[in-house]
Amino acid sequence: MSDHGRRDGVRRSYDAVAEAYAARFGDELAGKPLDRALLAALAEQAVPDAPVADLGCGPGHVAAWLAAHGMRAVGVDLSPAMVAAAARAHPDVEFREGDLVALPAGDGEFGAAVAFYSIIHLGPGELPAAFAEVRRTLLPGAPFLLSFHIGTEVRHLAEWLDQKVDVDFRFYQPDHIIGLLADTGFAVQMWMERVNHPAEVETCRAYLLAHRQ
Repeated sequence: MSDHGRRDGVRRSYDAVAEAYAARFGDELAGKPLDRALLAALAEQAVPDAPVADLGCGPGHVAAWLAAHGMRAVGVDLSPAMVAAAARAHPDVEFREGDLVALPAGDGEFGAAVAFYSIIHLGPGELPAAFAEVRRTLLPGAPFLLSFHIGTEVRHLAEWLDQKVDVDFRFYQPDHIIGLLADTGFAVQMWMERVNHPAEVETCRAYLLAHRQ
């Protein structure tokens, strides 16, 4: 399957589960103090007077958290239904429909960006283009915080949240992602790992904090 066809499958899958996903995960940051601490660090290092991008925003809870803590946040998601659910739940936050490899944003528009578990739906060949797009839309020196599942496997789901879907979840090794970020013009400042919380899927997760050079 082509990269474009794969992303169409991701879009349709998240459209199908959008309402159930928002109901299940829309308040998950309340139980994730580490994630909140990392978002606070991102906000502290953001370039002043520029919005922060939440890339692959899903139901918008990360963008809403940033907005509640004094940031001007812009959520971006591939799924129109997910964008609609996010906009209903958080009417004071801006949301846009868009693709990680072709972001709906201008050059240097954002003062920071976060992508929690967004690159897991990109194939290995799409990662350089996605990171180049993130860099394009960030101001010089702006931080970029991302997370993903650690490993080399691909988990395919045909059913999820009681809906028929067609979506792959790709695991990546941190050193590979760090290398791609460096090749794309980022300097990685922090790398950490954690195990899953009891209510999460059982995986080890990586968090990287980089800055646009």
